[in-house]
Amino acid sequence: CTCNSMKAAVLIQRWYRRYMARLEMRRRYTWNIFQSIEYAGEQDQLQLSSFFSFMLDNFTQLNGNGPDLISQLLDPVVDPWLDRETCYNMIPVPELYTGPRLSFPLSVSDTNALLSAFKEQQTLHARYVLQLLCETKKLLKQMPNITHLSTSYTNEITICGDLHGRLDDLLLIFYKNGLPSAETPYVFNGDFVDRGKKSIEVVILLFAYLLLYPDYMHLNRGNHEDHIMNLRYGFTKEVMQKHKAHGREILQLFQDVFSLLPVATVIDGKILIVHGGISDQTDLDFLSSIERHKVKSALRFPRRSVEQLDIGQSFRQMKRLRSTAYSRPSSKNRRCGHSRQDSAASTSSSSSSSSSSSSLCSPRTPSCLSPRPCPSSPSMPYAINDLQVPFLDSLSSVPPPSPPQHDREWKQVIVDILWSDPKTQKGCSPNTFRGGGCYFGPDITQRLLLQHGLQLLIRSHECKQEGYELCHGGQVITIFSASNYYEEGSNRGAYIKVGRELVPRFYQYQVSRTTRKLTLTQRVRAAEGSALKALKEKLFSHRSELLSGLQQHDLNNTGSVSVSEWAQVLESVLRLDLPWRTLRPHLARLAPDGSVDYQSCFEDMESGISLPQVTSNLAETLFRYRTDIEIIFNIIDKDHSGLISVEEFRHTWRLFSAHLGVDIDDSAIDDLARSIDFNKDGSIDFTEFLEAFRVVHKLDSKDQQLNGKMDGDKYL
Repeated sequence: CTCNSMKAAVLIQRWYRRYMARLEMRRRYTWNIFQSIEYAGEQDQLQLSSFFSFMLDNFTQLNGNGPDLISQLLDPVVDPWLDRETCYNMIPVPELYTGPRLSFPLSVSDTNALLSAFKEQQTLHARYVLQLLCETKKLLKQMPNITHLSTSYTNEITICGDLHGRLDDLLLIFYKNGLPSAETPYVFNGDFVDRGKKSIEVVILLFAYLLLYPDYMHLNRGNHEDHIMNLRYGFTKEVMQKHKAHGREILQLFQDVFSLLPVATVIDGKILIVHGGISDQTDLDFLSSIERHKVKSALRFPRRSVEQLDIGQSFRQMKRLRSTAYSRPSSKNRRCGHSRQDSAASTSSSSSSSSSSSSLCSPRTPSCLSPRPCPSSPSMPYAINDLQVPFLDSLSSVPPPSPPQHDREWKQVIVDILWSDPKTQKGCSPNTFRGGGCYFGPDITQRLLLQHGLQLLIRSHECKQEGYELCHGGQVITIFSASNYYEEGSNRGAYIKVGRELVPRFYQYQVSRTTRKLTLTQRVRAAEGSALKALKEKLFSHRSELLSGLQQHDLNNTGSVSVSEWAQVLESVLRLDLPWRTLRPHLARLAPDGSVDYQSCFEDMESGISLPQVTSNLAETLFRYRTDIEIIFNIIDKDHSGLISVEEFRHTWRLFSAHLGVDIDDSAIDDLARSIDFNKDGSIDFTEFLEAFRVVHKLDSKDQQLNGKMDGDKYL
């Protein structure tokens, strides 16, 4: 009997271990999907912005209207009204306004009123937002580029990572750790805004506490404290929706304030805190001396004159790259593994994830726009000693000029400090996976720490499943404070506390309304479902490229290819560096002979609205570049009304087609414009237009119809 019990226990244990291993595998590939798609979006943003910058620097017109459409975004004219010290006093606050009324200088009662109002979903009046930003701007002008703190005046300093507009995470941190004060000083390490729905509330609270406790509240700049990034990731739209009348003035002040944020913090001369990371060129002494306010955006590259570029060569390279894009293999960089510990107990484990790189990503990499040559990398097939400039999805190579001061400042502040990521290999190489900054190895970390007498680098910038991660032998810590970043239950948030002994202690949490009621399996399944939906949309938007590549292997037109050929084509086209063989059962069916029925990849997806005037090729282009089109539209739609004229719609397409380097027939665009001008008033509702080019999952539509029918049956 005892022997049978032991056998049963062993069998149960084996089953459980296998079950948990499969669950962990699902959790990891779900994470890789989310992260790969996120970084692909950042590459797209860098490419679009570099194209805008190039046009603004070098061309007076694009079909009559080019730079005029983007100059007000990239080089906005300062409104003299905002230069007045008390411009906000000209905005009346109506008696019916029930939100908080701030008085300056701020007091504890003011910050408490803000906390209470935001918990109750109230919006701060534009007059107080502008005044708070003006006061913050005056304070930040007096601050150095690198803030130096000491633990001798306080017991502990709390360090928080990315918040990304998650107000609930910020409030939970304050609840668990205490409100900012002399007894509870904080360092918030950038990326306060974008992605989340409460970005303006988060940043207003942080600025309010900065004004209240300037010696105990410290803010570093992140790569999302950037007015051009805000166009893609939601902060611009949020401000305009919440403050329609004065949104433009508020956004302009935010741009100034973001550029004045310090770029680094040092604790006791031993712990360096920056948002992204470092490179082999990082020099803290030089970083202390730059004029940081001149660097308004990471995505506004230093000026390059058109005489420096061989445009004809760029188009020839573009065509050659596109013709060989499918066949070129990708190379890989191993990124940092991690070890975990919490405040109560210390455990360690290690994992690693790979990042893909491709020569087609290289034009989007700001580090290759730097005046110094990029280190050699297997992902860089072109001449390393030439300057690579992105233009119309192509490369133009010119000899690197001597680095002017502004270029070096831009490189130090933006590319190195705000965008870089650690990796396990030695050296420093372009971060082709993210599209900006560089990968820095343990030798680069050790060299900088020794050079400046430091012992630890704390950075943020990357979402981690446990909220934090250690690498480079414990010399680099990544801290991320936005829980549920990709999906409900996808990750924990965390913060660090450092005392006089300078030993970091980690505190984890997870804001949750529903996940506490779910089992681990249910949480993994929910996150996995969301990740696979996003990945299927990516497949759908690259349908023609994928089919073209797959059909090259399907010589007999059977509609199927081998699993290895299927995986090779998906990696070559999408460059997401995912475990395609593992994901195959979720993406495509097998034929009876064990090959992949590649048409099944697209069976459960369709377009949002069918427009007969739109060809399949044009529709796919719209699907793929939907976000880029929306950004261009938001630039043109100066009053953010959601409506543009048919003529402005044509200008959108001229910019867009120039950005892609493709020919889109004017008559086709005119037909499309007329078809979506539903009431024939000469204006287009761009929200409806974008909705027409949204990928719809057929199974979701069926589920919604079924749920609607069931809900209706309840009342019969």
